[in-house]
Amino acid sequence: MSAKVLKTWDQHLLHLRGVVGGFADRRTGDNLKYSMEDIGLGAFSVFFTQCPSFLAHQKTMQQAKGRSNAQSLFHLEKIPCDNHLRDLLDPVPPEKLFPCYDQVLESLHQAGHLESWRGFQDKLLIALDGTWYCSSQKIHCPNCSCLEHKSGDKTYYHSAITPVIVAPGHEHAIPLRAEFITPQDGHTKQDCEMAAAKRWLEKNAAQYAALRAILLGDDIYAHQPSCRRTQLHGFDFIFVCKPESHTTLYNWVNLMQRPQLGVVKERVKVGAHFHTYAYRYANDVPLAEGDDALKVNWCEVTVTDHKSKVIYRNGFITNFKITDQNVAAIVAAGRARWKIENENNNTLKTKGYHLEHNFGHGQMHLSSLLAAMNILAFLYHTFLSFTDEHYRLIRATLPTRKTFFDDLRALTRYMFFANWETLMDFMLRGLEIGPYAKPP
Repeated sequence: MSAKVLKTWDQHLLHLRGVVGGFADRRTGDNLKYSMEDIGLGAFSVFFTQCPSFLAHQKTMQQAKGRSNAQSLFHLEKIPCDNHLRDLLDPVPPEKLFPCYDQVLESLHQAGHLESWRGFQDKLLIALDGTWYCSSQKIHCPNCSCLEHKSGDKTYYHSAITPVIVAPGHEHAIPLRAEFITPQDGHTKQDCEMAAAKRWLEKNAAQYAALRAILLGDDIYAHQPSCRRTQLHGFDFIFVCKPESHTTLYNWVNLMQRPQLGVVKERVKVGAHFHTYAYRYANDVPLAEGDDALKVNWCEVTVTDHKSKVIYRNGFITNFKITDQNVAAIVAAGRARWKIENENNNTLKTKGYHLEHNFGHGQMHLSSLLAAMNILAFLYHTFLSFTDEHYRLIRATLPTRKTFFDDLRALTRYMFFANWETLMDFMLRGLEIGPYAKPP
């Protein structure tokens, strides 16, 4: 991980300017009106503000006022048009943005913000999951995957593994380097996702080794090659394990009795009532048939409400030895996997970031690069929620993330702000919070 720590949003923005300035420029001759810095930052500004028309609005402001928020907030020197931007960014692979992801993680790590995320055995949890981020029945490119329907219709789509750091009790998720899925990975969703997960481990294990992390994944990860590979690259694992896809393991478990089969019950108060958590666990059970089968440790939780109705049941496998004392903590860590769907994927798709929207498809990398920019914008907003007290206060006061983006779009369209701090101060003043809160 990088030794240099960037502490402020403006430092990260300047670092981003340097990264996009390093994008390969395939232009020749005199067609160099816009720098690659302006091209890259122009695209990023759309995702940070979640305003598809941000650049058009800022061109209008520039013409009317001689200055714009594109310049003051994002350090653009000239404002490019959307088509020019897409043409120049299409050849750029999304991995070129990964230094920005790394800098945010390093900043959070060095500032101590990750320590409260450490849980079981003082480790961080990294959840892996695949998600679609663009689909169409008409628009496609050589990097699209294709789903053929029984009707004969085809859906072209892009997808990626989107790892995030999660923790029980934390409302945020911290995105890490993604791995983008391409057609050569296979023809089924499972084959594609597992091939991409394998590549992600091979490329990024060394990068994240210092985090001391446990990998979380759904049932498709709970198989011998995936488990062995995870440990080979220095990670521990807690993967969902379902009876229907792991008959050998569950046949063993269902034949076990005490003391080989551990049983623990807890009552937890939820609101005015108590829920009962019933745990079962077993160590050193075979994950599959055969003499060379990997031995794993298995646990299951069944949650019932005060009327004895089952409200949750799931099973997990792990390389950690399970005991009466730690089974609840292992299950809690395994259950945190759902946060990659709720706090990351669903947030990106339904809470203002419009990840599934086609911002530009291209013929090479444009779709995946823009998705990486969108996720990076989400990561920067997460960084601000840790490090910028004014930003955090505004977000906590506004009812939803979408409301924040609505306000940001309106303010930056009609008003000029000299810098980010001025914009935050204006919103604080308008909301009458923080230093502008009225006395009771």
